[in-house]
Amino acid sequence: MSTQTKRNVLGVMVDATDYASATEEVVSAARDRRPLALTALAVHGVMTGVLDPAHNARLNSFDVVTPDGQPVRWALNLLHRAELSDRVYGPQLTLHVLHRFADEGLPVYLYGSTEETLARLVPALERMFPGIKIAGMEPSKFRQVQPGEDVEIADRIKASGARLVLVGLGCPRQEIFTYAMRPLLDMPMMAVGAAFDYHAGLLRNPPPWMQKAGLEWFWRLGLEPKRLWKRYVILNPAYLGRLAAQKTGVWKARPPAPATERPTTFAV
Repeated sequence: MSTQTKRNVLGVMVDATDYASATEEVVSAARDRRPLALTALAVHGVMTGVLDPAHNARLNSFDVVTPDGQPVRWALNLLHRAELSDRVYGPQLTLHVLHRFADEGLPVYLYGSTEETLARLVPALERMFPGIKIAGMEPSKFRQVQPGEDVEIADRIKASGARLVLVGLGCPRQEIFTYAMRPLLDMPMMAVGAAFDYHAGLLRNPPPWMQKAGLEWFWRLGLEPKRLWKRYVILNPAYLGRLAAQKTGVWKARPPAPATERPTTFAV
């Protein structure tokens, strides 16, 4: 894990990176057959770490944490003068990575979501990237892992010949899964959030102007108000308050050391 681009955002170490650099890190790990854990964090993902020190330590063990939301990019620029011109949005980063994997003939494994979503996602990806190789796919079981099941999952992924795992389990389940499985796999893993739903055509992206203005949360709140209202109405103001406290020095926002112990229970 490189620390050169890591920056402290409310105690969560986020990379001041861009699409090209993040993509290259994933492709390089795949070519070298080495593990790599990547996630893309918006405000909700950062605040999940802030409110749970154990999860914060897990996030700080990730090789790459991209600024998925504009407010996270703004924080990097405000706190650390990162001069980032754009965020690194999980669904868009997924397309950048898959384009490279299709060009280089590197197989991909899809883990998470539902059978119905995966059934729509695969042909959509094949239309976008005619050369893509889907080594296998496995929907979420929506339950806790059973003893030895994590090794069985890893064995299935490795036996498929995959060189990348895309994980779509939702935050924070996907980060915990990726953290737990990283030691068992010799390939990069990307926790990509709602990318499966977006690219399967089940969710609509907001207009570009809303994305640029950091109003994607408002768009998603309108689409799923019952599920997301607490995430945005409570966590967004809390994020801004803590950001101001870190900027002014009122709060030191000390990041916990990266976690090293694999969890024995997590969602699959």
